[in-house]
Amino acid sequence: MIRFLLIALLPLVLNASKILSYNIYDRTDRADVMITFDTPYEGKIKQSISNSIITIKLTDANIESVKTKKLSSKFLHSISITPMSGYIQIVAAVAPSVELQASKTSDAYGLRLRFHINTPTTATSPQTKAQTPSSNPLVNLPTKDDSGMSQSYYIVVAILIIGIVILFYLKRKIAPKDIKANKWSYNSSTQNNTQMQQSQKLGDNVSIRFQKNIDRSSSVVMLDFGEQSYLVLMGSNNILLDKFTDNRPATQDEFESILRNRQEDLDKLINPRKEDKEPLQAYKERAASISYEA
Repeated sequence: MIRFLLIALLPLVLNASKILSYNIYDRTDRADVMITFDTPYEGKIKQSISNSIITIKLTDANIESVKTKKLSSKFLHSISITPMSGYIQIVAAVAPSVELQASKTSDAYGLRLRFHINTPTTATSPQTKAQTPSSNPLVNLPTKDDSGMSQSYYIVVAILIIGIVILFYLKRKIAPKDIKANKWSYNSSTQNNTQMQQSQKLGDNVSIRFQKNIDRSSSVVMLDFGEQSYLVLMGSNNILLDKFTDNRPATQDEFESILRNRQEDLDKLINPRKEDKEPLQAYKERAASISYEA
């Protein structure tokens, strides 16, 4: 008789998933029991609660022997896993108000038993809403209408737009004056003014042969006018440095060679010192004599 009973139960044992291991994780807000099977667990899970004892029944599962463990968790006090005929019985002693939530892993090789206290979400009832004004006296205070604030906002925006339009208008009015003010200011000597004014009147016949910046505000330019070339220092004061007829530089290298030979004179003209005032005046007079010779 026993032999036939074992033969009848053999298919159930062969199809059952065997528990390989279980681990307990105690957290601040829950306690988890992780159970691992040797095959995907396809059985049913049933539970019952009585006097802080949760009994879980896992059908089509087995374990080699009884497993018991005591815990100091505030959710789970003890747990025992006992093999039964065709199922496994798990008995958990829990704290009051603790609930069980069972879930499988995606591959069904694992089962998680979560013991936690269910904290229901506080739904706002009509009675709670009615008590809100009395509990918070600030709610009863009168509030200012937003229309005044909106009107002030539009006024500020309108003032900004008008200011931007005025700035653009002034910029367009002032810009031509600035351009005129930034035209060449000529040397105070009569000879240099006469020479440069003649060049300006015949601007169509004047061309720039070479040019090189000395600093941010000064540059040396060689201007071609007729059969002669004029070497001019342009900056806060435009000064005629030299005049060339047959020996005019033909390349940029020759032009820069002339500038290197006059480097000391250029430095004195651009950044004159007190002791260089007389040499500077003498240089201007010498430059004026060049104009007379033209």
